[in-house]
Amino acid sequence: MVTTLIILVGGLLLFLAVFFLWGIGTYNGLVTHRNRYKNAFSQIDVQLKRRYDLIPNLVETAKGYMKHEQETLEKVIQARNQAMGAASKAAADLTDSQAMVKLNKSEGELTGMLNRLMVVVEQYPDLKANQNMLALQEELTSTENKVSFSRQAYNDAVMNYNNSREVFPSNIVAGIFNFAAAVPFEIENETERQTPKVSF
Repeated sequence: MVTTLIILVGGLLLFLAVFFLWGIGTYNGLVTHRNRYKNAFSQIDVQLKRRYDLIPNLVETAKGYMKHEQETLEKVIQARNQAMGAASKAAADLTDSQAMVKLNKSEGELTGMLNRLMVVVEQYPDLKANQNMLALQEELTSTENKVSFSRQAYNDAVMNYNNSREVFPSNIVAGIFNFAAAVPFEIENETERQTPKVSF
């Protein structure tokens, strides 16, 4: 009888130890996945900031040539400022779906305004041939490509994190320790999928 009790207690302790070690491993895995998607978003953030820094230079270069297009230039800067604010808010909490929706929307509006600016630039041959403008357009195109690649890496990391927090039995650990779902950075509108058209 005593031997059976010792075996039962030993079995229970072994089970609890295995369960505890599994819980630690699952928790650490969730933290690792969370850190990966946060790091991936910081790569997007770097590229978006680079993009935001290029836009005033682009507008300033165009301003001297486009005296009758001040409204377009002002709208580009307005869209840039809104996108900067939305990016900052989204970066503060990547689980805030409203902030990510606002970022998606503001980035779409900024892309639309940049497309409009590039159409207007086409109407000014001297501006189109300006070396500074050409360099800025090339840099902007390169940055747009980097944003796309960073967005893809971020969305992959978010999917891996969300999968690991939703599958059984790790969803138990995720629920206990409040691992909130991460929100992907998706393009909702087909026109937003197009990078600003830059021609040389």
